[in-house]
Amino acid sequence: MSEAKLSFTQVVKEEICSSNFEAEHLRSILAAFIKINGSVIFSNKQSSLVLKTENAKVAKFIYSALQSVYGLNARFSYTKMMNFRKRTTYNVILDNETDYILGDLEINFLEGKIAKNIIANDDMIAGYLCGGFLASGSVNSPKNSNYHLEMVLKDENYAKWFTKLFLKYKSGQFNAKIVKRRNQFVVYLKRSDQITDFLIMIGATNAALQFEETRIERDFSNIGNRLANLDAANYNKTAIAAKEQLEDIRTIDKILGIEHVQNEKQQLLMKLRLENEDASLNELASMLSEKLGETVSRSNVAHMFRSIHSRANKYKGAIK
Repeated sequence: MSEAKLSFTQVVKEEICSSNFEAEHLRSILAAFIKINGSVIFSNKQSSLVLKTENAKVAKFIYSALQSVYGLNARFSYTKMMNFRKRTTYNVILDNETDYILGDLEINFLEGKIAKNIIANDDMIAGYLCGGFLASGSVNSPKNSNYHLEMVLKDENYAKWFTKLFLKYKSGQFNAKIVKRRNQFVVYLKRSDQITDFLIMIGATNAALQFEETRIERDFSNIGNRLANLDAANYNKTAIAAKEQLEDIRTIDKILGIEHVQNEKQQLLMKLRLENEDASLNELASMLSEKLGETVSRSNVAHMFRSIHSRANKYKGAIK
């Protein structure tokens, strides 16, 4: 049985998890991840820090980050939800040093504020946003023209602080916005160039390249489709106009006879139209120029057809 294809969100997160980060960067990643997906459980006068994720590789990454930064060994557990999605939630659990870690990362689950020491420079801001994406982020596939990257947060005040990080980041320009969705607050980006820059910022460079390549290919395809539609529309417009012109010419020929039209250019144009029913105005202008030995423009041809149409209408009125 073949493996299920990874979503683009999974591709991004797994690339991040395979990247190497400095300790300072990892602290900021942990600070955001713990703030968003962490909880403290009290049992037998002992507190445990529980970090949840539905991605096994993210769980391993967070475990390794805790070990790298604090030298602590966590333990794993998982729970399976036997609903239609059959979700598995992975738990990274620290039974010791909970207070120390929360204090070192200046995390307060009751406040929305983000500590300045955790986001002191661009690298730390990037780390914090990276941790936020690992915790609750998702991004649409670039195959989808509805560009959208988001992080879902539970607290409105925290969402506002989180959004401000995009403005504090000096090495890029982001226009992040917040929208309330049920009882949660979604921080999101919609512009494709900003999504690409965000992916690069959080360390998902290959995913960013994939995003751009797919987006450009699709955009070129869309341009091609639009041009084809325009060509079809122009062809239909030309065909309709040609049909009306032929009706006008046949009316004049029936009442007066083309040979009796005194205007030499109009007479020749009517003959050319009868001989070339599908020709465009530009093509007729070129043929007429060649026959007359002088330049006749497309606008000249259009003007002559308006005169022909006016004369044909008079004859039609006479017939009635």
